[in-house]
Amino acid sequence: MSHVGAPRGRTCSRTLRGVSLLTTGVLALTVLSACTAEKPAGQAQAAPVDIGATGRDAIAQGGTVRWAVDAMPTTLNTFQADSDAATSRIAGAVLPALFTLDRTGRPQRNGDYLESAKIVDREPKQVVLYKLNQQAVWSDGTEIGAPDFVAQWHALRGKDTAYWTARNAGYERIEKIERGKDDLDVRVTFDRPYADWKSLFTPLYPKEVMGSPTAFNDGARSSLKTSAGPFNLKSVDRKAKKATLVRNPRWWGKRAKLDSIVLSAVPRGKRAVALAAGTLDIAEIDRSAAERITAAARAKGGTGGQPLAHGPEAASGPEAASSPAASLRARAMAHGSPEEKAEAARSARERTAAVAETFAHEQRNLRGYVVRKSLEPAYTQLALNGESGPLADERVRRAVARAIDRKQLAEAVLKPLGLPSKPLGSHLAVAGQPGYADSSDALGTQDTHEAQALLADAGWTLGGARETDEGTKAGSEGEGKKSPAPGATGKDAEKKADPEEKAEKSAPADKTEEETEKKTEGTAEGAEESEKPEKADKTDKTGSKTGTPSDEASSSTDGDNKPAQDTKPGGVTGAYAPRGTQAPAPNAGPLGKDGKALTLRFVLPSGEGSESLRAVGRRISVMLDRVGIGTETIKVADNSYFKDHIAAGDYDLALYSWPATAYPATDGRPIFAKPVPASDGSLVVEQNYTRVGTDHIDQLFDQAASELDEGEARDLMKKADARIWAAAGSIPLYQRPQLVATKPGLANAGAFGFSAPRYQDIGFKKGGNSGPTALPTAVPTTLPTAVEKSPEGEE
Repeated sequence: MSHVGAPRGRTCSRTLRGVSLLTTGVLALTVLSACTAEKPAGQAQAAPVDIGATGRDAIAQGGTVRWAVDAMPTTLNTFQADSDAATSRIAGAVLPALFTLDRTGRPQRNGDYLESAKIVDREPKQVVLYKLNQQAVWSDGTEIGAPDFVAQWHALRGKDTAYWTARNAGYERIEKIERGKDDLDVRVTFDRPYADWKSLFTPLYPKEVMGSPTAFNDGARSSLKTSAGPFNLKSVDRKAKKATLVRNPRWWGKRAKLDSIVLSAVPRGKRAVALAAGTLDIAEIDRSAAERITAAARAKGGTGGQPLAHGPEAASGPEAASSPAASLRARAMAHGSPEEKAEAARSARERTAAVAETFAHEQRNLRGYVVRKSLEPAYTQLALNGESGPLADERVRRAVARAIDRKQLAEAVLKPLGLPSKPLGSHLAVAGQPGYADSSDALGTQDTHEAQALLADAGWTLGGARETDEGTKAGSEGEGKKSPAPGATGKDAEKKADPEEKAEKSAPADKTEEETEKKTEGTAEGAEESEKPEKADKTDKTGSKTGTPSDEASSSTDGDNKPAQDTKPGGVTGAYAPRGTQAPAPNAGPLGKDGKALTLRFVLPSGEGSESLRAVGRRISVMLDRVGIGTETIKVADNSYFKDHIAAGDYDLALYSWPATAYPATDGRPIFAKPVPASDGSLVVEQNYTRVGTDHIDQLFDQAASELDEGEARDLMKKADARIWAAAGSIPLYQRPQLVATKPGLANAGAFGFSAPRYQDIGFKKGGNSGPTALPTAVPTTLPTAVEKSPEGEE
């Protein structure tokens, strides 16, 4: 995801972090500390980890765990640009990690590799002394020592471009690495202070991998001949889409309970079926799969018990008409001879019965699993592209932020899952981390009147869209589509719309998709009745919202019209409209400026697993509509969503996630760094895909990275976070849910949250009913090959 070519900006990062879509729901892109009402970390508790924690004495020796991953890794070198989650999982089990994270995201010394590690000198230069575990050896029998540290530093410090590295943050600050009394004592001297020194040399690769550009670039892409963890990598079978890890016989720590771990590439949309077929023991799943497992556990005998939300058994009552049998029978009854009608009806009954039988078998097998849940160390945010268009004006960005009810969005996603649903208040930490503080007051809470006043101050008025060309839409030119005149509805809007667009909007497929998404929002996101007003969700022919602000929005605002700074002390300068700015009257329609309607392009992925993301997007569109901001929803293929739109800057609004980190001064800087012009006139944005940043934010990150006092460094990060909130380039919404299906007897594995897995402690409980070889009942294999999806599964 790095170094992506972009027509309006280039990425160039010293440290790269994985970005992901919200498909089941990872930091985002964006005198202040004194103005920010910080809330102590103790008031924001992290969700507990849920891993079936069990003592080693109660775990059986032996067995294989089959673990789902999204895809086979393209490289086994975590420092290369195309490394992914599977790369990190393998590295965590087979390579040294000098510091690992606990459940609160704090780095802790890993005693399997380090006897001690500490700063021994601060002046004139920072010196860290590592004392390595004397028993620590590579799988070939050689000791882990200073030469491995030196080789990794040379590869990652950024001075030799022959190494195809994706990140070098921290390594470029090292001046020298020296051997102490022996190779087990490693002295690292920094030419500049580095607060996040604990992030370095994790994972640590053998010198054979890091010792030359050729070895670094190609030597660890498909195999790791030398490792030093509780497991070794036995093989990566890309054809079978499996990677096999086996117990390391040279491991000096506590012996791994499992004989092997098999990582299998299974798409998330197919994991419920794979679990039911007994081919997986543990898999991170989406909400629909979690609901199936929960329903299966509640069912008592056959199909009784809790009604299912998916599958043929859900097609009863009002929904029965959409089942395959009903559809075929209806067509047969309308056309054809009596014999054809009878045959069609019989065929429909058989196919529906086959689908029902398959689904019933899967549900019975899914009773052999439990769902472990926590909050993922990642958050979802609304990104606002500040490079051009209306969002280049910080007042418009702030208006967007003030129009959004983050609490409502967080509750819609997390509350139905029984997870803490408080909206996230920081870009640089998540709830429960020691450095977490809610700095969102630097921007302000949801306030419809204040949002409208900010828009009025920016020149967006009720009559502004009709001053010149009524057919021109504000915002990025991207699609080149014209919006109807503001206020045009019904036939008037259709007359102004492009004939091809009218045909597209009237196509049955679009209607089906719209109905499917409405169902998703109502069921998967726990939508409230108040979020389903018909008139508030009408769209024009380009997808732009044309409904007027609802009564609900009006009633939620303060009764008086006093400026927000008069009633909300602690606000940041510029976060509110100037005193006396008159907000537009409610229910007055869309806003405009210089003949252009205020319409923002909201780019979202169209994939089968992105229903939840689109549901959140619809809620946001309704909220923006209430203050006069129109949105044009543009759905794009998942495989082009990030590269061709987010990284390229081809969007106005977008939703995606960043992982949280224990090292915000290092990992957060490229995400919020101020873009700088390149010699060719483009922007070097690093990973700041909102293109919003300031010199002051950069300075605060630089100061924090060099501050060796942990408390002072946290205070600097809190100041930076307040500045990021005020810039309104990204709006954190909520921490992502983490849902993991596991066998009940599988111990010490599941929803890990921030904590790093201890692979040597994972295993099956003694005497449990889900031992190493237990399998669920086989699903029948004599069913028709073409099985129709239930309506809920269609896109």
